Amino acid sequence: MISGVDEAGRGPVIGPLVVAGVTFKDDNQLIKMNVRDSKKLTPKRREFLADKIKKFALKYEILVISAKDIDDMRKVMTLNEIEVNAFTAIIKKLKPDICFVDSADVNEERFEKDISKNLSFKTEIISKHKADDIYPIVGAASILAKTKRDEEIRIISEKLQEKLNIPLGSGYPADPITQKFLKTWLENYEKFPIYVRYSWKNAKALLKEKNTRKLDDF
Repeated sequence: MISGVDEAGRGPVIGPLVVAGVTFKDDNQLIKMNVRDSKKLTPKRREFLADKIKKFALKYEILVISAKDIDDMRKVMTLNEIEVNAFTAIIKKLKPDICFVDSADVNEERFEKDISKNLSFKTEIISKHKADDIYPIVGAASILAKTKRDEEIRIISEKLQEKLNIPLGSGYPADPITQKFLKTWLENYEKFPIYVRYSWKNAKALLKEKNTRKLDDF
């Protein structure tokens, strides 16, 4: 059995980090389905393939890590360590013979070793950058992770946009729509909603700016 594990939502300031893993006997079926890196697919195609992957997979697991949990964990570990723990948790449930992972670490070998040392059973870990574009099994995991995160963002958007009546955007720090949303939120409320990662640089900067303005008012 082979498995693939990938994540979606590492960089955004809004929303969860989602890690997904999937197991197939081999990747023949995935190749026939033309499964590939989720970022190269339209949302509609991702949704279609996600349903197919869930239907035909021997196993699949999805782990959603909230913004608050990310902030809490970052007090004692790095983002890479958070991903190592999440990837390991998925692999422990799938228990494949070989597992292909999309390396979150700049050092592929280190990422592989950090996962392997946390496993209590023997599994060959193959860690590569852009593995979702190289191995169909990782592409399948990336599709499950991306569609789940998109679903979570849709729910968050609906909840938050009711209070401001402006779009949330992609949730990424560089997105001007997201930047405007965060600034406008702080102009109307004392603090960010629970879906925002307070430990992100731009979130910290906006909060610092708000607090500075409040001091200047005295």
